[in-house]
Amino acid sequence: MAKRATLADVAALAGMSPTAVSLVLNERPGSRLSSDAVQRIKDAAAELHYRPNPAARSLRLGKTQAVGFLSDNVSVTRYASAMIRGLLDEADARNHTLLITETGRSASRLSAALDTMLDRSPDGLVFGLERAREVDLPPLPPGVPVVIVNGTSGEFASVLPDESTSGYEVTRFLTDAGHRRIGLIGFDEGLNSDPRKSATLGARYAGIRRALAEAGAEVVAQYDASEWEPDVGYEAVRRFLRMGAPFTGLVCLNDRLAFGAYQALAAYGRRIPDDVSVVSFDNEQITPYLRPGLTTVEIPYLEMGRRAMELVLGAEAPAGRHLIGMPLRERGSVRPIS
Repeated sequence: MAKRATLADVAALAGMSPTAVSLVLNERPGSRLSSDAVQRIKDAAAELHYRPNPAARSLRLGKTQAVGFLSDNVSVTRYASAMIRGLLDEADARNHTLLITETGRSASRLSAALDTMLDRSPDGLVFGLERAREVDLPPLPPGVPVVIVNGTSGEFASVLPDESTSGYEVTRFLTDAGHRRIGLIGFDEGLNSDPRKSATLGARYAGIRRALAEAGAEVVAQYDASEWEPDVGYEAVRRFLRMGAPFTGLVCLNDRLAFGAYQALAAYGRRIPDDVSVVSFDNEQITPYLRPGLTTVEIPYLEMGRRAMELVLGAEAPAGRHLIGMPLRERGSVRPIS
């Protein structure tokens, strides 16, 4: 292996003192060197492929310029992986490296991964969850900033989607179009009341209910379910139609339920949006390509990742919930009625 070039090597090649080289390469102000001298130093560093020694820099600054990210299944989940992109973008903007590890839901793997991260003395830790819920973290040393993304844990700072506002806005979009007889697919009391199953869905339900109450709209059919997959959405609509429920609008608690609802409506000869309007949550990748495109609210994983990195690298990470707005993606699945 080739010997790593040192600052002294750069100084010798440039014909300058190590102090002058350090001032230039570390971009410290007040060097009073001529532009020619600065260029000689930079050329020498480039020729030698000089890179600063991160260990030495960490000792000098008291920081490693690295943040640890520990997740359950975020990196392998297509719709949540944008969280990592947000973390990386903000870390790069702040000259930090992101160390990433995945643990599943194994407490032992999380504990081992945390020990490995702490051995590298990160400037902060971010814990990310695929599904928003309350979790228990292993014991953490004092003085290390910690932020939870898409979840909560004790008094640590949490970055979460603003589900209450989004539930209100997407339902209000439906009622503002004149719909007053609503079918609701996906309510589940366990998810609503148990933060270890969901830290956010109670707020989503509350937003939906508030919008319906303000508009004087009625839930004429409701299908409760803890599994939110297309076959559940299909069965819900099939049941609504067989019972003769007079709904003109559907609120589906996620896009997968909406996919199934689309199929059932088509199978029973109901057109979207002419006969039934549909709104949903998540903005999965396929939603713009449905016919018509599905009106839904997007979980802002990218912005949540960015905000988490801002917090963990700030002077301190304020405890409590930091809510990120969920954009409404208006497409063709809602039609105004008189």
